[in-house]
Amino acid sequence: MFAPGNNPGKLQNAGVYGADSVIFDLEDAVAITEKDAARHLVYNAIKSINYPCEVAVRINHIQTPFGRDDLRVVLPAKPDLIRLPKAESAEEIRMIDEIISQAELDNGFEPGSIKIGAAIETAIGLRQAYEIATASKRMTFLAIGGEDFVADLKTSRSKEGRELFVPRSELLLAARAAGIQAIDSVFSDVNDEEGFIEEALMIKGLGFDGKSVINPRQVRLVHKVFEPTEKEIAQAKRILAAYQEALDKKSGVIALDGKMIDGPIVTRAERVLAYAAALKR
Repeated sequence: MFAPGNNPGKLQNAGVYGADSVIFDLEDAVAITEKDAARHLVYNAIKSINYPCEVAVRINHIQTPFGRDDLRVVLPAKPDLIRLPKAESAEEIRMIDEIISQAELDNGFEPGSIKIGAAIETAIGLRQAYEIATASKRMTFLAIGGEDFVADLKTSRSKEGRELFVPRSELLLAARAAGIQAIDSVFSDVNDEEGFIEEALMIKGLGFDGKSVINPRQVRLVHKVFEPTEKEIAQAKRILAAYQEALDKKSGVIALDGKMIDGPIVTRAERVLAYAAALKR
């Protein structure tokens, strides 16, 4: 869930809505005249508030003076993750990695403990998505920035999202090839819950791991879409139990309810239980 870095009230309350990750935004949400005040506000929020979830900071692009200043100020507070907007090359990720590594050394942090995520928001970025995803061991996800991407395509955003189907699919493939997560874009109409749920179901069906949100009300809706049902959880447990039993017996044939169980079925069952655990089911 995004929270503007120049809003003390939203920074203070960001952890109470149940989001899996809060992203303090120093980029689009903050005017140029407020950049310096915002980054110091975010630093103090991270240092003084014990958030019950992952804490990320969306910096300004690293090729701008704002991005380097963002890192200089916020890294000593030890956010869990730095999110780069408008990523277009592996070199940008390596630049951030180098700065983080030095900050970890200077502040006595565990090496590699601060992660990186990157938002792909242009056609150039998408063409380099796999290289970006594999540019650093710190990389944990690729996200698609829908509004900027649509602008780069010189088209407009449709409710069905047809203009983003190929970009979403290509980004997902790059993330999976790199072994990291794929996170979907925000849905900007906070009053259209039906449209939000339809889009969340669609991106879940594609294989995305989660969705960015801009309003606390959307957190519950995302969890509702991604939360496994009791029936799905029970079946996943039965599949893994049958799989383990077959391994213990050194059996080459694994079956449950008359159906064969192979690797992909086991992987899907593990994914179901991972989501259930994340949602504390």
